[in-house]
Amino acid sequence: MAVYEHHYRRYAGPLTPDWSRFLIIPRHAYRDIFRSKLFTAFFVACFVPLLIEAILIYLHHNVNALAILKVNVRELLPIDASFFEAFVGIQGGFAFLVTLLVGPPLVARDLRNNALPLYLCRPFSRAEYVFGKMSVVLILLSTITWIPGLVLFLFQSYLEGFSWFAGNLWLANAIFLGSLAWILLLTLLSQTISALVKWRMAASAALLALYLIPSVFSEVINQMFSTRWGHIISVDSLRRSVTAGLFGTFEAASRQVSFSGERISNEPPIWCSWFVLFLICAICLAILSRRVKAYEVVS
Repeated sequence: MAVYEHHYRRYAGPLTPDWSRFLIIPRHAYRDIFRSKLFTAFFVACFVPLLIEAILIYLHHNVNALAILKVNVRELLPIDASFFEAFVGIQGGFAFLVTLLVGPPLVARDLRNNALPLYLCRPFSRAEYVFGKMSVVLILLSTITWIPGLVLFLFQSYLEGFSWFAGNLWLANAIFLGSLAWILLLTLLSQTISALVKWRMAASAALLALYLIPSVFSEVINQMFSTRWGHIISVDSLRRSVTAGLFGTFEAASRQVSFSGERISNEPPIWCSWFVLFLICAICLAILSRRVKAYEVVS
């Protein structure tokens, strides 16, 4: 067919840098996510623990406020490793709920509607697609986990002084690494299940089952064999072991007894928990690499 009109001109505007092209996915995803007022309200509620712990830190350094409230400083929680570990644990629970709501439909929707060719026919690699989908969850979870945790640490450092900051800088490292390990695991699990199960409700149910069922079986194993090695199959127990190791409370947490009063063997070593987490993440990446393709050949 002959072309008589030559009005077409190549785009001459600014080009998006190659390194930031994956950000187009979370930018459009957040428009849909925060369109729900219910989710927006829940996301705001995730910052309530931050407000409570900030108030506790403030009360520790404000004698007038304690006098008005008639509270003895000894009755307040000490600002130590356990204080920040508790915050990381609480926010980790909120992170799982956010992942349950946001993560499952991200890849499943594209696979169900055969939308991957539309992504990959452009200068957009499979790695950029996967990382773009993961960044939707990673950025959301970061805003409610390690970022507010570091804000609390800096707030305490500001009130306590530079000497406290220098002596407890390892706490900031524990907050960041503990939160990062958990949100990476949640992100990879949610995207892998989303790639395997193409329906949102089924994917959400599978993610919830993957969190709850191994935890139940781990407790059954622990009680049957008087051990605590059953925790190695529970993702929540892995999170708690890794976090306790980073905050230096692992030894105290592992010295517990059973309901019958008998002493139970110690928790699996911390390196075992890290190894299992790494193994789960590697399996998830392998599955994503296999599932995310422009076309699926069915024999």
